[in-house]
Amino acid sequence: MHIRKRIFWIFIALSMFFVMLLSFQRLLMPKYMSSVFEGRLIGEYYKADKTNDVIFLGDCEVYDNISPVALWENFGITSYVRGSPQQLVWHSYYLLEDILRHETPKVVFYSVPAMKNNEPRSEAYNRLTLDGMRLSTTKLRAIDAAMTENEEKITYIFPILRFHDRWRELTAEDFKYFFNSNKVSFNGYMLRTDIKAADFVPTGPILPSYDFGENSLKYLDKITELCKANGIELILIKTPSLFPYWYEQWDEQIIKYAAENDLQYINTLNLTEEIGLDFKTDTYNGGLSLNVFGAEKLSIFLGNYLTENYDITDHRTNDKLSGKWEAIMREYYSMKQTQQDEIEKHGEIKTFTYKP
Repeated sequence: MHIRKRIFWIFIALSMFFVMLLSFQRLLMPKYMSSVFEGRLIGEYYKADKTNDVIFLGDCEVYDNISPVALWENFGITSYVRGSPQQLVWHSYYLLEDILRHETPKVVFYSVPAMKNNEPRSEAYNRLTLDGMRLSTTKLRAIDAAMTENEEKITYIFPILRFHDRWRELTAEDFKYFFNSNKVSFNGYMLRTDIKAADFVPTGPILPSYDFGENSLKYLDKITELCKANGIELILIKTPSLFPYWYEQWDEQIIKYAAENDLQYINTLNLTEEIGLDFKTDTYNGGLSLNVFGAEKLSIFLGNYLTENYDITDHRTNDKLSGKWEAIMREYYSMKQTQQDEIEKHGEIKTFTYKP
């Protein structure tokens, strides 16, 4: 009896220790509520409805450029943008693995510009993807693939080891959002209504080599194989961001890869007139990304493409799904109006988050 009591109190002590450890970790980790809002994108997926027929993978070329609300409103397509800043091809592969733990979409779009990067590049950008992933064997493999030379795996498993010194920088925001945070996206899409015209189309410097690296090609192969193994249609896409510059040599390699692997490739940079894009009004940062007006146009174009070429269900007659999407749409149009009002009144956007 004495031994059982002792074991019980040891268990209680250890439980309290881990609760305190996790609480301190949650407090010390960045909240991404007053800046770098993109740091919340990956984590928001876990609280979203997992009934998506279409998934988009990539960096700002998807989370700035594609509106799931436009796909739902016009076509009844359920979709999610699983994007993050500087999302490299190995990030995308393991995010796809992670998605398949929760749902199996019919179609996956993979944004190809990341193919130009063959090696891990930055801990800061790694954090914006990996810290938001829930702990799993998939995340552990993602960490191994993404770490730069001086990083330590244990700091991704227990981020408190990375952010323990941040106690000096704590603000009221860290306590305000300790339990719950506002949302920054609409099914992974970051809405912007501001306009900054693209004054010119930049050209790229001559590169020593235009060949994609072995590492990038290996992970693109893995994405392709994983999609085929799960009966998912994989579509490669280049969205109509004007820069960073997209070289013709890169485009030719993607065209060849798609043909060899029986995939579709859509380069929407070549389809801006068909989409109806106007880079004087449809971008918020001079052509790097689309604003909401451009994103809606691109999304309608992609919705038409999907309904014409794939067996994609129009779910607008599904009362349960319609109710959930109506709630998303209300917040979406409320945010859209709020941002437009702020631009008119202050000349800039002040609201980037919302309480659903």
